Amino acid sequence: MFADQTASLTLVPGAGGAFEVQVDGDLVYSKKATGRYPEMKELQEAIADRLS
Repeated sequence: MFADQTASLTLVPGAGGAFEVQVDGDLVYSKKATGRYPEMKELQEAIADRLS
């Protein structure tokens, strides 16, 4: 979905159930903050908002 806007993608293993998504260093989703994993559409929208 974001192939034309993505130069690289890095997966960093975490601990303690952490699941965070960052775009250019900006946090766009945090499981720690919400207490749940995101729905795919929710994550896509959060990334799109950050890229626009």
